[in-house]
Amino acid sequence: MKDFPGRVEDLSAAWLSEALGWTVSGFRVQSLGEGVGVIGQVRRIELDSEAGPSSIVAKFASPVAENRAVAETYNMYGREVQFYAEIASQVPVRSPECYFGAFDDGTGNFVLLLEDLKGYRVGDQVAGCTLAEARQILSTLAGLHASTWRQKRFDDIILHNNPMQRDGMIGGFQLGWPVVLEQFGDLVPEAARKAGDRYADNVPALLDEMCQRPVCLNHADVRLDNVFFDGKGITLVDWQSICRSAPEQDVAYFITQSVPKAVRDQQDLVAYYHGELTRQGVDYNLEDCRRRYEVAALYLLSYAVVIAGTLNMGNERGVRLARTLLDGAMSELVALDAFRLLR
Repeated sequence: MKDFPGRVEDLSAAWLSEALGWTVSGFRVQSLGEGVGVIGQVRRIELDSEAGPSSIVAKFASPVAENRAVAETYNMYGREVQFYAEIASQVPVRSPECYFGAFDDGTGNFVLLLEDLKGYRVGDQVAGCTLAEARQILSTLAGLHASTWRQKRFDDIILHNNPMQRDGMIGGFQLGWPVVLEQFGDLVPEAARKAGDRYADNVPALLDEMCQRPVCLNHADVRLDNVFFDGKGITLVDWQSICRSAPEQDVAYFITQSVPKAVRDQQDLVAYYHGELTRQGVDYNLEDCRRRYEVAALYLLSYAVVIAGTLNMGNERGVRLARTLLDGAMSELVALDAFRLLR
C-alpha cells in the first residue's frame, strides 16, 4: 500500500479496512497513558468490526520536532518496520503481532498497526522491578542473543558501531551534559563530574571495544516500559533500535537503567545472564562478559544524558523517568569504578 496516514488524525475507517484486511465500520482513538510514546506517537484504536480484534495499537512518528529528529537521525522508524517485516519470525522472543507496517524514507513518516496487549501488565521503569522479573528478562535476552550469536544471516542489520550512532552520541552528549548538570545535578557524583569533559572524546573507543566480535542481535531499548508480563513470559515492544552489537549492550542498558540498586545488590546479575547464555550452548568467557558489560554500561551513560538532556519528556512522569535512568546509570558506574576506563 503506497499511501498511508502519517498521523493518528489521518486515520479513516476505509484505510483501516484496507490495511487490516477486514471491514472496519468505525473506530475510536484512546490514549495509552501518560509517558507512553516519547520517540513516537502511540495510540489504542478501538474498532467497530465483525472480524478481528476489538482493538489494536497504532504507532506513528512523533509530533514533537526534537523527538522526531532523534528518531530520524537513527532511522528508528525504518528499523522497527524492518523488524516486524523481516526479523520477528526468526527470533525466539515474543513481540506483538503486526497487522500492517509501512515506512516512507522520503518523508520519515511511518505507521504500524500492532496487537493490543491489553490483558498484559506493562513494566514501569520508574517503579522498577523485582529480582524475579529481572531474571526473567535476562533469560529472555539470553535466548535472543544465543539464537543470533555470530549468525551471518543478520549481517544486513546495522552494526551499532557506525558513523551515525557515533556522531549522534557525541553530539547528543555534548548538548545534554550541561543540561543534566543544571537540572539533575543532585544525581551526578563527583567521579562523573570529573569525567564529563572527556567523556564525548571517548565514545568512539567505547563503541569500538563494545562492538568487537562476537556480536548478535540486540533489541537495544530493553527498559521496563517496553516489557509486558502475562504470567508465563514476557513480550518486548518498541523494536525501533534493533542492531548488531555485543550482547552486553542489552544487558547493561536493562540492568543500569531499569533495575533498582536494591535489586542489583541481591544477585550478581551479569553472572546470572552469562549462565543463561552459556546454558544455551554459547561458548563465552565470564571475564570477557564482565569486561564488555563495564564498557557497555559506560557507553550507555550517553543514552541517559541524551534522553534527560535533549528530549522533551512532555510530562511529570517523563521527568521522573529521566531521574530514574540517570540515577541508575550513575550509581552502577560508581559501583563498577567504570570511569577509570576513560582515556
